[in-house]
Amino acid sequence: MKAIFAGTFDPFTLGHLDIVNRAAKVFDFVHISILYNPGKDGELFTVSEREDLIRDAVSGIENVDVMSFDGLLTEQAKQLGAGCIIRGIRNGSDVDYESMLEQVNNRLAPEIQTLYMISDPKLAYISSSLVRQLISIGIDISELVPNAAHQAYRNHNILAERK
Repeated sequence: MKAIFAGTFDPFTLGHLDIVNRAAKVFDFVHISILYNPGKDGELFTVSEREDLIRDAVSGIENVDVMSFDGLLTEQAKQLGAGCIIRGIRNGSDVDYESMLEQVNNRLAPEIQTLYMISDPKLAYISSSLVRQLISIGIDISELVPNAAHQAYRNHNILAERK
């Protein structure tokens, strides 16, 4: 079975990478789909840059690909032939939010299941929002994101610009 793991991934964190690694062991194929969200504030990288950074992070996983999309997740899943949506859960707040999304997705595409994967406790505190906040005050994020993402932030001088 194919699965889809979708989000804005701005940035793609070690928590995301952990979910992908684990999902790739369960499913025949995992599509990482970056949602193009023009209304989201504080974008660090373009969707194209995020695609490249995520491809680098998952380059050693053979049954994973990376792409972007806009529109409904259920429509993207149907187009890709994915029978399952993967969602990472870090805490109780995530459960509440994700269960609401699952209900909507189930109404739109009842044939597509949602699988919740609980975060590794060592990574559960990491969120993209937290990483963006840390960058904005000049805190090192090297232990929170894959190496290529950290290097890209440094190369773009985001740390210096945000101080």
